[in-house]
Amino acid sequence: MIDSRMTKNDMAGAPHPPLTEYYVREEDRRRWLRRTFDSTASDYDRMERVSALGSGSWYRRSALLRAGLRPDMHVLDVGVGTGLLAAQAARIVADPAQVTGVDPSPGMLQNACVPAGVRLLEGSAEQLPFPESSFDFLSMGYALRHVSDLEGAFRNFFTVLNAGGRLCVLEITRPESLLYATILKVYLGRIVPLLARIAARQADTPRMWKYHWDTIDACVPPARVLSAIEDAGFINVRRVLCLGIFSEYFAEKPGG
Repeated sequence: MIDSRMTKNDMAGAPHPPLTEYYVREEDRRRWLRRTFDSTASDYDRMERVSALGSGSWYRRSALLRAGLRPDMHVLDVGVGTGLLAAQAARIVADPAQVTGVDPSPGMLQNACVPAGVRLLEGSAEQLPFPESSFDFLSMGYALRHVSDLEGAFRNFFTVLNAGGRLCVLEITRPESLLYATILKVYLGRIVPLLARIAARQADTPRMWKYHWDTIDACVPPARVLSAIEDAGFINVRRVLCLGIFSEYFAEKPGG
């Protein structure tokens, strides 16, 4: 089992400072996130379709292919949530039994919709329940903002990948343009939570989607993410930016 705990200097590796509107201290964050994700899991797929932003099935599939996912690979999807990225991975590798998903939220796992054969386990980027060199490909879709330690997460990813294994991390990034950033803030920070009040069934869902924007707005810049990936030992580290919003971080473990 790979376990990378936060140290006293937690904030040195966190992707954003504590968001005190939701929790007071960084050590409260995991507890708050798990409770909130559990309570809103049944709304997630519905709200993902409502919010859209181009990150639908076609985009996830194309990003995985750009990262080099092939039918012969064994895949680990970290922060699997309701399985949107894992489902696309299972279709590409053509054997769902070659795909494993982990998530710290039991509620998300219970609401996951994946092809039969995909293995779902409770776990997190900070604590992966696998031995070294277990997978050929590791993906994470829109969950990097929720880890507690960027460097620790990427070290764990490096450890569980086989030599030559590939990394694919998808994230939403705050646009550099002030105009585009303002538009995204209005859309994700106000309109989507408003739509959640109409379409969602769980009372916490609007607040959850506002939190999504707040983490995007407060997240460290892409250069910091790229540096953390390189420091973990990965090579051929690169970032592809789509539509000025969607960051695709690709890398490889040496030795393949």
